[in-house]
Amino acid sequence: MTKKLLFQFDTDPTPSVFDVVVGYDGGADHIHGYGGVTPENVGAYVDGTIYTRGGSEKKSTAIFVGGGDMAAGEAVFDAVKKRFFGPFRVSTMLDSNGSNTTAAAGVALAVKAAGGDIKGKKAVILAGTGPVGMRSAAMLGKEGATVAIVGRALDKAQKSADAIEKRFGIKVEAIEAKSGEDRAKAVAGSNLVFSAGAIGLELLAEDVWKSESSIEIVVDYNAQPPLGIGGIDAMDKGKERHGKLAIGALGLGGLKLKLHRTLIGKLFEAADQSFDADEIYALAKEMA
Repeated sequence: MTKKLLFQFDTDPTPSVFDVVVGYDGGADHIHGYGGVTPENVGAYVDGTIYTRGGSEKKSTAIFVGGGDMAAGEAVFDAVKKRFFGPFRVSTMLDSNGSNTTAAAGVALAVKAAGGDIKGKKAVILAGTGPVGMRSAAMLGKEGATVAIVGRALDKAQKSADAIEKRFGIKVEAIEAKSGEDRAKAVAGSNLVFSAGAIGLELLAEDVWKSESSIEIVVDYNAQPPLGIGGIDAMDKGKERHGKLAIGALGLGGLKLKLHRTLIGKLFEAADQSFDADEIYALAKEMA
């Protein structure tokens, strides 16, 4: 039987152990990781995957692009796909920093909690300039929500908003918020609030979202205390708190892991599949 080989192209110096574990759990028979992968050096690696097997055996080779930098991952992912031609291709997946699968799980569960429709809703993403926040913004925008991303510096927030519009065609508002008071003002009048900040920083106090009548759903991507949104629990999965629905990092983490594993399995179903934000989010909605 032809072995299922997953080649992990990581933009960081060392390939992610997390991605290796999930890759095996998703059905790969063998994973070989390369660190320090760039658009300039990835060509030789890709050639090794597309020229060695033919016919039905080709679907048993796949490529996973990861690393901590989504912009770098996107550049490598594009370079990989440009190397393909005709039947000389294998299935590919992009999930730098777990951004696609994490954001897809969070947004899919939020949409489900909202009854399946967030068109016209106002969504605010605190610390939204990172990869998870930016991917969440795009997915929320595609669902018809009006989206704003909040960052400590307006120029960085605007740069992220411009990148989202360029990549996904979604117009996003950029908001500067340097303090807790600023963030409270940023979420005023919003319906969905996401927190995508770094570990160890509470971005929104419980009293703020508790008293904001417009807020319907809060989602926090941080599992380590103190959580990004005060007053919720990391295990929350649509739990009602103060008349609103709360989703915590571990509450959405189950879907994120199932999604990641399922996508690895799908890589080996055919030789021409490509999984980036849109495809990953579509599957997350089905699985949610």
